[in-house]
Amino acid sequence: MTGHPPPRVRPDHEYATLDDWIGSEAIPFSLDSAETFDATVDRVVASLDGPVRLLGLGEALHGGSDILLLRNRLFRRLVEAHGFSAIAIESSFPRGRAVNEYVAGRGPGTYGEVEEAGFSHGFGRFEANRELVEWMREYNADPSHDVKLQFYGFDSPTEMTHTDSPRRLLEFVLEYLASIDGPGARTYRDRIDPLLGRDADWENPAAMMDPAQSVGLSPGAAALRIATEDLIADLRVRRPELAAKGGEDRYLEAAHYAAAARQLLTYHAALATGGAAERIVRGLGMRDAMMADNLAYIVSAEGGRGKVLAFAHNSHLRRGRAEWQLGPHALAWWTAGAQLDAIYGPGYAVIGSAVGVSDANGIGRPEPGTLEARLTAAPGPARFVPTHRSGGLPAAEIASLPTRSGSTRNPTYFPLDARSLADFDWLAVLDSTGYDRGGPPLPEPDANSNR
Repeated sequence: MTGHPPPRVRPDHEYATLDDWIGSEAIPFSLDSAETFDATVDRVVASLDGPVRLLGLGEALHGGSDILLLRNRLFRRLVEAHGFSAIAIESSFPRGRAVNEYVAGRGPGTYGEVEEAGFSHGFGRFEANRELVEWMREYNADPSHDVKLQFYGFDSPTEMTHTDSPRRLLEFVLEYLASIDGPGARTYRDRIDPLLGRDADWENPAAMMDPAQSVGLSPGAAALRIATEDLIADLRVRRPELAAKGGEDRYLEAAHYAAAARQLLTYHAALATGGAAERIVRGLGMRDAMMADNLAYIVSAEGGRGKVLAFAHNSHLRRGRAEWQLGPHALAWWTAGAQLDAIYGPGYAVIGSAVGVSDANGIGRPEPGTLEARLTAAPGPARFVPTHRSGGLPAAEIASLPTRSGSTRNPTYFPLDARSLADFDWLAVLDSTGYDRGGPPLPEPDANSNR
């Protein structure tokens, strides 16, 4: 789907300057005031044009405590007043199932049992994620809530320094098939198990930078890709039978896991060929495409139950292309947000976030004239600002916007830029943020930083 209509919200007139726009339309709020925050969220949701099925909330950096608190408060209001039934965060899709079992009151008895197993990137150690999951579990335990909340991870099981073995994904499919057709599952298991080999070979971090270290194009990996294709074809051909015996939802879940395994095997193959820049940018694009596929599955799975809030880094959820300067390589690829915009059109909306200062994260005061400096000059301590997707804003001033300095401690921080005004429907701008309790320690300030 292409050629979507222009911005959902348009101003009644053209703004002469960016400061005029911010002063006129910024809506201040405080996370300390539930009443005013909820009313502000209601205004933001009411402004979105059409039936939004998936709302994204981007984070300017990983681990910002106030951004995570914003996410938790936002999700709670979306559940209570706007028909949302699920949250999906930037964490491994297959691992997220363990957290959802806990949220549903099944399986693990304590959060500690899913803190590592249920999250990737160490995100389970963030105290705000614990608070989110415990609130969801309490909500679901209340019998007055007919619609129970669902927790998902939507990241692919890949990362710049690590890529999972396909074992977890394929095991899930084989266990599903075994519950319905034992002999058929054994046939596939006998074929697939020997080809999986050692997880350590798939998960070798050296493969990210050295194609010779990747097993993605080995004879065993090639045979495993064919076996996975055959398994997917068998599931597809037998859908009426399998869905009738095990239920349509379980069938669709297994089929998605199988498709995710195929994508992961293709990712491993991509690591095994090409020059550094070519491999890295292709891998980054494949990761975002897998994220989008996972979110599309999640939205479909929620179906008539409710809408979905997706939470991830701004760079994944923005509509435009992501750009990253990695050493001498200028990398650009299509984001998950761009993929979702192509899938859903007005059914996808996204809020980006920004911060002014953060001592804990090594972010100093924004330089004069930068977008963060202008936005944090508006009443706060936080504010939502509609971007109008750049409609009605002074194009020449936007084009000349300087970009603020980055962080001396948190490499996941990316400032806003001129493209942010076209890539997000709203911006949530906080004066400051800390670093969330429990997160991995941040490095000491870089003496060679350009700040």
